[in-house]
Amino acid sequence: MKKSNNKKLIGAGVLSAIAASLCCITSILAAISGAAGAASVFSWLEPFRPYLIAITFIVLGFAWYQKLKPKSKEDIECACEEDEKPSFWQSKTFLGIVTVFAVLMTAFPHYGDVFYPSNEPKQIVIVNAEKVIDTVFSVEDMTCGSCERHIESEVLNLPGIVSVKADAIKGKVSIQYDKTKINSQELEETINETGYKVKK
Repeated sequence: MKKSNNKKLIGAGVLSAIAASLCCITSILAAISGAAGAASVFSWLEPFRPYLIAITFIVLGFAWYQKLKPKSKEDIECACEEDEKPSFWQSKTFLGIVTVFAVLMTAFPHYGDVFYPSNEPKQIVIVNAEKVIDTVFSVEDMTCGSCERHIESEVLNLPGIVSVKADAIKGKVSIQYDKTKINSQELEETINETGYKVKK
């Protein structure tokens, strides 16, 4: 019975850890797979992130407590099940691996942007200053650095881009571009294609 409960605790801890970072993981998977529009599918989970993280650590903390707590007198007297060595799935090693995985998942938004290429343009762009336009878009559903890098990397692939900077906290994307090579409508369409929507 205890083994079954421990498996359920570990499973619940892993699921809540993954759910806590699903919105950020999805943007990277979307960029890698080329399905850019799927990036913001799980952004609705962001408000629940603190609760999911709390559930993760409460559940895993309880699993560790169950694993490390001293044996009761009854457990010592009835050592029938204890004689056999526990399987790997019931071991402290496996619980340790799950705990490390959960920590990495819950911390993902803090390091997820490293999976994107540098935001530097591929080549030096020399543009007449009179042709450069600065524009700022208000964008919905950005929640972390991964969201920012996803939008920036897609916009940088367009012609005539001088610079781009996304800010998830402010919900803004600032772009400098050459008006002779691209227009504001094309920029808006590109941002929308990432799955994050430009507010009208």
